[in-house]
Order: sequence, then C-alpha cells, then structure tokens
Amino acid sequence: MNAILDLTETERARILAKTARFAPPPAQLADGRRDLVGLSRAELAAELAAIGEAPFRAKQLWHWIYHQGATDFARMSSIAKPTQQKLAERFIVGRPEAATVQTSSDETRKFLFRFRDGQEAETVYIPDRQEDRGAVCISSQVGCTLSCRFCHTGTQALVRNLGAAEIVGQFMAARDSYGEWPSPKGETPRLLSTIVLMGMGEPLYNYENVAKAMTIVMDNEGIALSRRRITLSTSGVVPMMDRAGAELGVNLAVSLHAVRDELRDEIVPLNRKYPIAELIAACRRYPAASNARRITFEYVMLKGINDTEADARELVRLIAGIPAKVNLIPFNPWPGSPYETSTGKAIDRFANIVMDAGFSSPVRTPRGRDILAACGQLRTESRRERQGQGAGVVTQGA
Repeated sequence: MNAILDLTETERARILAKTARFAPPPAQLADGRRDLVGLSRAELAAELAAIGEAPFRAKQLWHWIYHQGATDFARMSSIAKPTQQKLAERFIVGRPEAATVQTSSDETRKFLFRFRDGQEAETVYIPDRQEDRGAVCISSQVGCTLSCRFCHTGTQALVRNLGAAEIVGQFMAARDSYGEWPSPKGETPRLLSTIVLMGMGEPLYNYENVAKAMTIVMDNEGIALSRRRITLSTSGVVPMMDRAGAELGVNLAVSLHAVRDELRDEIVPLNRKYPIAELIAACRRYPAASNARRITFEYVMLKGINDTEADARELVRLIAGIPAKVNLIPFNPWPGSPYETSTGKAIDRFANIVMDAGFSSPVRTPRGRDILAACGQLRTESRRERQGQGAGVVTQGA
C-alpha cells in the first residue's frame, strides 16, 4: 500500500514539475507595482507588513477587494486618504481586460479576456432563466494540455497556465459586467451564483493556481461561494483527483465520453495514461461524493461513435454504486469538426437506459451555440512565443 501511495506522490510531483514550465507571468507590473488580486491572506498580510502596515489592514483590503469588488483604493472609505495614496503607489487591484463580449440569443454571454502579457482565454456566463441566476464557466489555461478529438479547445496547443489572479479575476470581471457587487443600499441579488471550471484547459494540470483561486473564492469574508457551488471538471488526471478532493472538496465532474478504453484512447488521449478502470476507482475514492453531492459524468453524444444502447448499458455497469448523475451533451459542432451530433432518438434511448438504472440523466440544452460559447466550442488564437523563434506551437500533453 505504501508503495502505491509513494508512486502516486511521485506522479503528482511529476505532473506539477512538468506543467511548471507553462507558468503564468509574474504579478509585478512594469512600473514595479504588485497586483493584490490572487494573493492568499498570508501573502497579502506580508506585502502590507513590508510597507509598515498593521495586520488589520489586510483584513480591510480583503473585504474591499473580494466583498465590495473595489478596484480603486480611493473608493475604500474605511482607509485614510494618505494610506489610500500609499497603497496606490505600490499596488493595483487588477482585472483581465474584456477584449470582446458577445451575448447569445439565449442570453448566454461570452467574454474574451486579455491578460497583461497579451494572452487570451474565454469565459462564459450561462443564465438559468427558471432560477434567475446562473453559472460562470471559467478557464484554467490558455489553450489546453489535452487534445480531445471532439473539443474545439483541444485543437489549440497549450500556451500557458493561468495564475490565481487570472482565474479568480474572470469571475470578478463577470461580476463587474453584471453590476453584481453589493450596493450602498443593500446586498445585490446574486445572479452569478455558481462556478464551473469547465472552460479552456485541464484544471488538474494547473492545480496549484486553481486551488489557490478557489480558496479565495470560498473565503467567507470575501466572495464567499460555498464549495457546493463550485464544480471542477477533469478529463481524468487520476493522481490529482485525490488531492483536489482532500484539499478543496468541491463538486467533481468527469469528462468520460466513452466506456471502452480503445475508443476513449482515441477521443480522450489522456486515457492512454489513466485508463477507465483507474479513473472510475478514483471517482469511488473521491471524498466529497455523496447522495447529496453526486459526481457528474459528462458524456458528449457523438453520432455512431459512442451512442449505442450497448454503450449505455456499459456506462451503467461502470458507475454502479457511485453517487452519480450523467449529463448527456449533444455534440456542439465547430468549424472543421469530424463528428456529428447523435440523433434525438439515439439520445433518448441512451438516457432511458441510464435513468432506468436509477441515475439522473438530463440532456443538456446547448447554450450559446450561435456565438461558439457552448460546451467544447471555446478557443482563442493565443500562441506561445518560443524564445528566438517568434510565434510557435507548444507540444500538447503533460
């Protein structure tokens, strides 16, 4: 047993070391100021102590940055004006720049955020009309570590990881767009009520930054989203799933998409490293899973590829005994994609088999297709600059 645990720790260390070369740029600006967004509480306190400020100042700033959404120190009325000026000379409270914002006919909104080094990632807000609230689909990488065949993002090589400030900044900028920070007259209704880490990138190949960002989001004195309102989606980075469950305890979604290794090897190449049996075993171990907080298995429906009744029955066999639900996702086409969407009849047959086995099996309604904001359609034209070679493409896979 210890040998297995040691191997897992070694594999985790290998993953973190290999993805470190895609690290985000430093938080220091060209003029020497430091961005306070993305710092942990301890790091924020250390920055302030270094300029002679008392510990209580960190608590004040945390409140203004993450509860009030302030970006201008002059707005922070509980801080004396000389101190406001002192802070402004040394720090900023940053946001990613919304290079473009598109709103779908179904009110889905897609942001193309540009970061300080010029790289870009997409973020999508998906409103729930029935509940008057919705989810923000956040990216964790520019491009993607993986190359899933049916996913438009997977056709873009990994450019770099996003930093904690860039990850939490997407949610904060979306809040800015909807004017959702508290007003002087009282609390503003929370429309952006949920975070799903289902945008560009594989979150578990950027775990340190994702975990830091979500810890900030969950802090009760700031944004204060419950871990029950955060879902992390992974294609199956098995060694990091255990760590995420133990340290974050957020909801888990698994991009399964096939029930046989030979097919999943083809459409989700990560399966060659962590095959289905290992992935399902990790799901059974996931500590946050319960009847109240089920693991979601994402399953994109590809016509004639993975949508047979035999596939549905094998799926039921694989997940038997796991507190789970299955999201069936009609394939969302993108330019040049080699697949077609399963027929409505095939999707209904598949769903009925899964539901008859006792698992919830909703068919996800495509949202934002007209602006390429639906599941599997996100992509940017960002490219990584290779030293001495100009624009280049990064080899995928970590």
